[in-house]
Amino acid sequence: MNYEHSAIPQEHIPRAAAPVFQHLVDTYASETNKTASVWRLFTGDDLPWRPHARSSTVEEIMKHQLLSERRFFGEFLAFSEPSAAEVLPAGRTPEAFTARLLDLAIPRLAMLAAGSEADWLQPVSFFGVERERIWIFWRRVLHSAHHRTQLTVYLRLLGRTVPSTYGPTADVTWSGADPTTSVEAAGRGSA
Repeated sequence: MNYEHSAIPQEHIPRAAAPVFQHLVDTYASETNKTASVWRLFTGDDLPWRPHARSSTVEEIMKHQLLSERRFFGEFLAFSEPSAAEVLPAGRTPEAFTARLLDLAIPRLAMLAAGSEADWLQPVSFFGVERERIWIFWRRVLHSAHHRTQLTVYLRLLGRTVPSTYGPTADVTWSGADPTTSVEAAGRGSA
């Protein structure tokens, strides 16, 4: 798929020391690009917005994303991370949050690429239970996708364009896009 904006270009994604784990590096870069593509569509006026009194604001979700990534990578994956006090951007704008997301993510690519099979399969403590580091990585990806999806719903409720993250949207499509929205499409490729 081609995205309108790619904050981390393909040529800046390092090669994994253990090629079987290249998908971790590629996925983290891709998911970071997707998150940046959503965040950049908000304005400063949107930061305090929430669809319901019990929902998080746009700014709270962005802050949580930055802080929780720092914790996942620092505490659970044992990556070198800045102190928690240094994670949030000085400016509280969508542009500042997006820039900080990228500033924190880019060095992680090299650390992801350096991981050996032993590193990724090592069990470590995760909220009081033992999990392999690779499991924790995928939990992080799912956690990030969850919060990005919250913000795409917020964009829709604000009447904004929703960018493509995993395929076409009601707002973004292209020639050859083939979303699975029918029984016929779902049946393609079956015997």
